[in-house]
Amino acid sequence: MPLLILVADDNLGTRLSVSDYLEMSGYSVVTAEDGQKALSLIDTYHPHLIVTDINMPRMDGYELVRAVRQRPVFRLLPVVFLTERSTTEERIRGYQLGCDMYLPKPFEMQELGAVIRNLLERSQMIQSEWRFSSPEGNAPAEKSAATSKNSHELHKPSASPIAEDFHLTKREQQVLDFLTTGLSNPEIGNQLHLSPRTVEKYVSSLLRKTQTNNRAELVRFAMENRLVN
Repeated sequence: MPLLILVADDNLGTRLSVSDYLEMSGYSVVTAEDGQKALSLIDTYHPHLIVTDINMPRMDGYELVRAVRQRPVFRLLPVVFLTERSTTEERIRGYQLGCDMYLPKPFEMQELGAVIRNLLERSQMIQSEWRFSSPEGNAPAEKSAATSKNSHELHKPSASPIAEDFHLTKREQQVLDFLTTGLSNPEIGNQLHLSPRTVEKYVSSLLRKTQTNNRAELVRFAMENRLVN
């Protein structure tokens, strides 16, 4: 089951670009446009990592991290700040509140991906060691994993359960659904607010996962294997 990441940013372009990149990297993603909604999603879905801006309405990133750290089950939850606030004082404040990494905008997606992989690997290792060393055997990490599993089920595409065997991300499923209706890459991009180049990357990923050679074979394979309704 893919790890779940929450992306919180009031800028729609940043939310879309970061979430698309993470989904292409194999993660599941939920997004929020303000800190208050982000906190609600955290309580509901128990993500494995948070990527958040600082300047957000209703509740800023600092307040969000402070609220998260006040919940015992989230005291080890990795947090990455993406923000235009890059002074030494701002970074110190972020670290004091409990963020794990501070990346100033503009940032490189590859660097963000490397940071996330490192933090998740460390977090999973710590939780695994803590779980096995816990005499009660009911660590919060296990509760988080179970709740996260339920959240993934809520966000699965509407296609047949057979689609689960191919480990399609939510965005890949959306692209596949539009492909089977005959839309071109630019038309799919307009529907999903993606560039044609990004759509092509999803198509390439679908071809690889289904071991098909072109769009026609992909559509036929998807329909024969009930990957779409």
